[in-house]
Amino acid sequence: MSSSQPFAAVDLGASSGRVMLARVGAGTLELQEVHRFPNRPVRVGGTLHWDVLGLYRGVLDGLRAAGAAAGGRLAGVGVDGWAVDYGLLDARGDLLGNPVHYRDARTDGAAEEVAAVLPPKELYAATGLQHLPFNTVYQLVAARDTPQFAAARRLLLVPDLVAYWLTGEAGTELTNASTTQLVDPRTRDWSPVVAARLGIDLDLFPPLRRPGDPAGHLLPEVLAETGLTGPVPVTAVGSHDTASAVLGVPAADGDDFAYIATGTWSLAGLELDAPVLTEASRAANFTNELGVDGTVRYLRNIMGLWLLQECLRAWEAQGDPQDLDALLAAAAAAPPLRSVVDAGDPAFLAPDDMPRRIAEACARTGQPAPRTPAEFARCVLDSLALAHRAAVEQAAALAGRTVRTVHVVGGGARNALLCQLTADATGLPVVAGPAEAAALGNALVQARAAGVVEGGRAELRELLRATQPLRHYDPSGDRAAWDRAADRFHGRTGRKEGGACA
Repeated sequence: MSSSQPFAAVDLGASSGRVMLARVGAGTLELQEVHRFPNRPVRVGGTLHWDVLGLYRGVLDGLRAAGAAAGGRLAGVGVDGWAVDYGLLDARGDLLGNPVHYRDARTDGAAEEVAAVLPPKELYAATGLQHLPFNTVYQLVAARDTPQFAAARRLLLVPDLVAYWLTGEAGTELTNASTTQLVDPRTRDWSPVVAARLGIDLDLFPPLRRPGDPAGHLLPEVLAETGLTGPVPVTAVGSHDTASAVLGVPAADGDDFAYIATGTWSLAGLELDAPVLTEASRAANFTNELGVDGTVRYLRNIMGLWLLQECLRAWEAQGDPQDLDALLAAAAAAPPLRSVVDAGDPAFLAPDDMPRRIAEACARTGQPAPRTPAEFARCVLDSLALAHRAAVEQAAALAGRTVRTVHVVGGGARNALLCQLTADATGLPVVAGPAEAAALGNALVQARAAGVVEGGRAELRELLRATQPLRHYDPSGDRAAWDRAADRFHGRTGRKEGGACA
């Protein structure tokens, strides 16, 4: 192994982007945030877009900062980000308009149109992907009659688009490609049958890349813009941020663990060697996304801390801004399990007055509506903990696995109340951290590809455990109260919990 080397991990989230400088070597894994920038969608002409050029500017600023912190030279760059959304390029490689946000309403009705051609059971059996109204196939069906789509010669998922602008070389990274609902998780390749049935031309996508594959070098114009000394290789990482985050789970080899990657979304599930494509899995709405080193991320998408973020935004707009730390302290003292909502309800998907929608959901289910910000926050966090419990237990039952530990990574790992409530709800110990799991997983793939570190997931995770601060939460409180709340909750939603947790 070689000595410690500096790598830039570009990590694009749904609410902010960041560039992290990772110094990686034998026994060394240090992470420094060098630049963070907002990711604010823009509504134009009734359509919600991503400001992708603003994001790219943030990436360039971040690479400049990373280079300055590393003495002007980087050993590599990797890009990860959110899933499903894409940019269309014309024959010259120019972008045909800003990518549309997955929360935009343009996909309304697209799922029914797809189902008429390819029934949900057949689509799931072929791709193993959870039904979400914004999956890429629904976006493509909704967009295929537009002028931009007619002019398109190339389609790049958002992290691949950023990597293309950095290098001039186009590719489709596999972990993110698996979220398009056009990949067969058994072959880990495109499904020509699904594409043909839906009239989607797979030639729009550049060749597939796997995590660790070379993705080019920073262009001369990028080097000039960032002040970096070339050559700087760009490596394909787990470009779906959850794929990188799951690699960043500090589980011990052979550990019976579930993970919850928390942030705007909560992605809760298991790391498997093969997909689960049963009808029971489809009915429970679990997804089989591809991970690093041939793994499958068997998980459920849960609305996540978006619910609390939107409450905070609404209160600020109403002239009642809340300090998050004080709000969480007040929520911890609020009555537990007074009201809970379904964190997977599509009613919470779009940006809007979230406190009103939560109150309406409570009223529809015969529960008292929260009245104060602390009660709203407690309702959100109790609801997320119940959703985490359901996802972990159902995933274990459907996959025939036993879960003994829950790892919480991502931004929610900093939320002590959410972590404790998740331990209480599941009845399992929770290990929280690292909060920047996606950036760490990104950097570890780069470092391994460069020969700076060696080994498989077990060795990479051993390095994580040795270098990253972790916090442990043991179950406490009234377990029977959580059981009763789960019975009430799942009686209303029609969902049932599995029973394979130890």
